[in-house]
Amino acid sequence: MSGGAADGLAELSAAIIECRRCPRLVTWREQVADIKRAAYREEDYWGRPVPGFGDPAARLIVVGLAPGAHGANRTGRMFTGDRSGDWLFRSMHRAGFAESPVSVDRDDGQRLRDAWITAPVRCAPPDNRPTTEERDNCAGWLEAELDLLGAVVVYLCLGRYGYLALWRYLQRRLEVMPRPRPRFGHGAEVELLDGRLLLMSYHPSQQNTFTGRLTAAMLDAVFLRARRAIELRR
Repeated sequence: MSGGAADGLAELSAAIIECRRCPRLVTWREQVADIKRAAYREEDYWGRPVPGFGDPAARLIVVGLAPGAHGANRTGRMFTGDRSGDWLFRSMHRAGFAESPVSVDRDDGQRLRDAWITAPVRCAPPDNRPTTEERDNCAGWLEAELDLLGAVVVYLCLGRYGYLALWRYLQRRLEVMPRPRPRFGHGAEVELLDGRLLLMSYHPSQQNTFTGRLTAAMLDAVFLRARRAIELRR
């Protein structure tokens, strides 16, 4: 299964990278890549849509929001090269899902174990706010990706945006969903009727981590819960 998934994900990633469906996002991501941030002025920015990253046989799927302008839009890897990623990969490493606690570049050797990181929107949006049309334009990429990741038993949504995007996907794929839809909240859990588990966490954005709304201990607890749930579902 993993061999077929790996081939399919590689083909999908190649298609995602070439996407130009959203004129506003294309203009923004390329403008950011051209002007650059002063700290990275000597670097070549990725400046394209960012595919998912991780283990094709992953039992954990992490769903964020969109690439950061000077993070994934610069490095070409989800949650890599910015402070949100620093928090995420440290926590994933402590829970055994990431080989290294540091992820700075797509060629740095970082490997995920039993986990895959993705997002509903693949291009960096201005002010981290994609439009509804842009979200819908990207929905097919997320659906195709999740369909290929057939080993998943735990979904972990980082933020309400990722939660709602994943819920829309599950509504289209599963015959029966819990009703009403549970409210988003950090540490909340939803037992899906196909035996899988959906977990929620605040997004590790600077807005949340700088204010203490999300602490390292809180993020660690969610990833450790994901690890326990995976082991119970062997």
